[in-house]
Formats: sequence, C-alpha cells, structure tokens
Amino acid sequence: MTHTLALCLDAPMQSWGLRSRFQSRDTAHEPTKSGVIGLLAAALGIPRDLDREIQRLAKVRMGVRVDREGLVERDFHTVNNVPNTEGANPRTVISHRYYLADAVFLVALQHPDRDELLRWHAALLNPHWPIYLGRRAFVPARPLVAPAPDSPWLGIADAPLEDVLAQHDWLENRTAPHQRLAKAVSDGDEHFLRTLVDTSPTDELAEPRRDVPVSFHPRNRLFETRSVRAGHVQLTASMIHTGAHPCT
Repeated sequence: MTHTLALCLDAPMQSWGLRSRFQSRDTAHEPTKSGVIGLLAAALGIPRDLDREIQRLAKVRMGVRVDREGLVERDFHTVNNVPNTEGANPRTVISHRYYLADAVFLVALQHPDRDELLRWHAALLNPHWPIYLGRRAFVPARPLVAPAPDSPWLGIADAPLEDVLAQHDWLENRTAPHQRLAKAVSDGDEHFLRTLVDTSPTDELAEPRRDVPVSFHPRNRLFETRSVRAGHVQLTASMIHTGAHPCT
C-alpha cells in the first residue's frame, strides 16, 4: 500500500535555490527536493556528510501544491575584503539573494513504508536540529505537521500523493483575500492550485529539475536530475475549512 505524509511550508520568507552562485542566489517558485530533504535530514539528525542516508531519503516521491503563490523579492548583501584567486587585492563584493515572500505550500511525500513516515512525522514535531525553509533566517510560521500522525490535516494518508494534493484542505489562512476567494469558490467560481509532481522520465510532459541531493558535504555538494510534471488541481468548497486547524 502507498502512504503519503502531508507537510505545510509557510513562512514570511522562503528560498529554494536551483542554480545559486556566490554573487547570485536564486530561488525556485516552489520547494525543491533538495530543500525538503535537507529540512527532513535536519529534523532526523542526519549529518550533512552522511551521503548514504541523504540518498536514501531522496528516493521518496514528492509532490507540491501551491496554496499561495509567493512574490519574488531580492536582497543586496555586501561582503568586504574578498581576495582574488591569488589571495591578494581584497575588494567588496555585492551579492543578489532572491527569496519568496508570503508563500504557502502543501508538500506530499509518498513512501511504501508507513513506519518510516511515522518516524519522519515524529522528527518534524521534535526536530534534532532547527528547521528552516531554505535559509537559516527563514523559519516556519506554523508547525509543518499535525500533532497526531493519523490526522486528516497534515498527517499520514493511506493514499497516493495525487489524491492528497487533490483533496487535502486548503492551507490558506483566514485573511481578507482568502475570505473573498473562499466565498467566490463557494458561490461556484472556478479556481485552480498549481502542482508539481515527481514523474517518470518517459512522461511526455516531464520537465528536468536538477535538485535531487547526492551529497550535502560543504566541499562536495552533488545533485542529480529528476523528472517533474506541472499540473493543477481545482480548489473546491469542500477543501475550504471553516473551523480551527490544529496547526494554526
């Protein structure tokens, strides 16, 4: 049987780099697999240089639903006394660091072993090391999972990740824009949430993403390519929860 753990990634700022270099740190518009595996490894207490364990975690199938699209913002950072390749002529270097502001994501992790997902769930509730969303300053605004693993809200479902992405309650909070959209959907308007799901390389709509971690070692960071399929699910009135969620 297939099992899926649902996570909420919500923070004022998030950053999910794909092609970052020293002077330009980019961000994807949704969480990367390397970023999600990194925060999971931190929760489990897996060191950066334990490549075998990192690669084992990276085998999980991942899907993302964008419950609130973020705005791409840019920070300027300056670093003083940066030497050239010969170690001389220090200078000041300006770097551009991009991040997503005000985004919310539902992340679904599909695994055949429910006990493994239970271990991940427990670690995310009580992480070994601090969890952050792309950068150490970008801490979550609310818990990633519900207190109870069997909760229908951010728990473990005995279903494939496609079902979770299509049926899980909307993670949007109760702000004014959320209320207006919720009312519009309840009145019959159509609204769709963007998704990105791991797929087979033979899928005719597959797109490559080089964000599967092989090693997080600071001096030898290595990544492989996965195939993802972009899509969408319809936001329905049944997905708009009107009561208090356990993670808000």
